[in-house]
Parts: sequence; C-alpha cells; structure tokens
Amino acid sequence: MFARVGELFRVKGVRVLAAAVAGVCCLAAVAAAQAANVTAGVLKVRLGGDHVETRIVIDLNRSATGKIASDGALDRRLVLNLSGASVDESLQGAGLGLVKNWVVDQSATGVRLRVDLSADAVVKRRFLLPPADGIGNYRYVIDLAAKAPARAIVAANARMISAPLPVTPVSAPPLSLKKVIVIDAGHGGKDPGAKGATGKEKDVTLAAARALKTRLEKSGRYKVVMTRDSDVYVAHDIRVKIARRADADLFISLHADSGTDSSLRGASVYTLADRASGRSAKFVNKDDWFMRAGSHGDNGVSTILLDLTQRMTRNRSATFAEVLLSRVDDHQPLLRRSHREAGLAVLLAPDVPAVLLEMGFITNSDDEAALRDPARRNRLMGGVAEAIDDYFGQQTQLASR
Repeated sequence: MFARVGELFRVKGVRVLAAAVAGVCCLAAVAAAQAANVTAGVLKVRLGGDHVETRIVIDLNRSATGKIASDGALDRRLVLNLSGASVDESLQGAGLGLVKNWVVDQSATGVRLRVDLSADAVVKRRFLLPPADGIGNYRYVIDLAAKAPARAIVAANARMISAPLPVTPVSAPPLSLKKVIVIDAGHGGKDPGAKGATGKEKDVTLAAARALKTRLEKSGRYKVVMTRDSDVYVAHDIRVKIARRADADLFISLHADSGTDSSLRGASVYTLADRASGRSAKFVNKDDWFMRAGSHGDNGVSTILLDLTQRMTRNRSATFAEVLLSRVDDHQPLLRRSHREAGLAVLLAPDVPAVLLEMGFITNSDDEAALRDPARRNRLMGGVAEAIDDYFGQQTQLASR
C-alpha cells in the first residue's frame, strides 16, 4: 500500500542502545543542539490510510532522529520521541484508521508524539524523507499495520471499512484534546489545615477549587480533574498519582497560609526546590517513557532522561508561578518574597508542572474575609484562570491532517 520510497529512507526501530556511553553521548549532543537552538521544528501532522494500514506523517523544517518509547502493545498507546526537535505549541487532533487521536508536545529531550490506537497494531516501518519533488520540508513517516485479528475484521466488513473497529478497554487513559488541569484543594477530612477566626482552611480551599473548576470548564478549553470534591482526606502521594494518571498538563494546589503574627497577610506561590528532586523517584514506574529507554539494562540513560524531564518540569513550574503571581496581584496583596521553593510532597510529580498557591493568611482578618466571601473569592480564582490562559497562550491548536 505504501510507496517503496519508504524503504530507501527507512529508519529501523532500535529497541536497545549499544551502551550507556553511547546513550550519554547522544543525549549530550541533543542538549548541545537545543542550547544552540539548532532544532527541527514540527510544522504539522498528517494522517492517511484506513483500519488495515495507517500512515502518520510529521512535517519538519529540519532532519530529526526518532525513537519508539512505547510500541502500544500493552495499552494501545504509541509514544515516539524525536530527539532535538521542538514544537512552539502542542498540536492535537482526532484520528483516522488505526489512530484514535494524537498529541504532539515538548518533552525533556525534544518532541514527543503520543498516539491512542483504535485497534491492536504494530509499527511496520519508520523513515525520514528529505525535501524532494517540490516539497520543501522533511517528513518523518510512521507506518502502522493492524495485527492479524484486526485485518480479518476489516476483510469481513469491507463494505464498512470506514466504520471504527470495536475497541476493547485499555489501561491507559485516553488522550485529551483539551489541556488537563488538576486542581488540588488542600487538606480535607481529618486534616483541617490552619484555623482562622471563623473557619478552617480545608473549607476555604475546597470552595476556591470549586470556583476555579467552574471558571475553567466554562471556557471550554480545559478538562478539569479534582483531587477531592468533598470534605475527605486524600494522602499527598495519592494527589500526585491522580495528576500523573490524568496525564495532567498542570497541577495547582490551593492553600491558605497561617502565622503567629495576625497582621501578616498576602499570597505566595511555591514550586519544587531542586534539592527535593530526588524524592520524585518514588513516583516513577517502569512504564514511563524515560524508564523504558533503559529497560534493557541501560539504566544510565533512564537516569539522564529522568533528570532532564525533572529539569524541564521545574522550569515550566517556575514560568507558570511568575505568570500566576502577576494575575493574583490584581486581586490579592503579595508577600514580599512571593515566589518560594520548597520540598512539598504535592509538587513531586517528575513530569507535571506544579505549583502550590497560598491564597492569603487565614490567620489575618482581611485575608480570611476575602477568602470566605464568594464574590471576592471568585474574582481571585478568575485571576488564577487568566494565569492558566496566559500560560498556555491560547486555545489548543488543532493541527490539520
């Protein structure tokens, strides 16, 4: 079905790296290229084919090297990393044939393509096409082929080949075509948090979280996940796991500060301190893409990729923190040192940008009044929502097929 020119430029899938030294050298080269801004930019993604064979074409302005991090055999989630590549804004789209939907975003070492498969399939071939025949850009091509049972189904229903194949439940959550925001209402249940003159922190954070959820969902731009939506206790590690299972694009934990000096007031934002990064390892599992790279004994590569992932996550967290403070400042006074770093447990996800917002001091009468007043609280959460809009730039771009 596919042109034989593909074989001329075939890039064979490498399942293992020759040695840890080679992997380190490769990653060092990628880092150097990124530092010099000599990267391949993703222009668009196109799909073609049917439920028997489907082609994915990634248009690039420069050459790039790809590596399969997950072949979809376990959870029908195909993951490909393009080393040294970049994408200005996440690209997402609905599928065709064997592709249910897809997302292209920036990863620690380049660009990551994630594909939800509509049926069991294998990567038949991958290759890079240089500019030629009137086409001025490079094309990274991935050819998918349905496994034998899926082919039989299609053959038996040839007249309905455009209809989607039956899909069995899979363990991976479906890719979202919206940005996924996880809102964490601090404390809850047996953990009341700080106490003010007229209420408890756990109640204020839940009310704020619900207000933020309403504001974000109203925009239609986001899928919102709450770590709790009632007065229940949720352990810190479970909150992190909720964010990772949701494949979150951003995690924001809402709290109200406290102090012995009742005159102290103002909001602040925490991001993860570099010294605490080692504790993130407990949330890493063998199925993470950066761990699969070392699944055949090359643990040094996995360690490097994990470190790069954490660094990018911390950088993104810091970027959002500054945007958030600029918006919160319109509605609430800020502490003098308003951006802080700490080893807080809820910020430990290695691959989810995360901040903890102290909305004000519940031990200060003015701050507590603002947090307990629905109108003022809604305005503050409106500022948080505007910061999220600013951070993502604009509504997710749906790339043309």
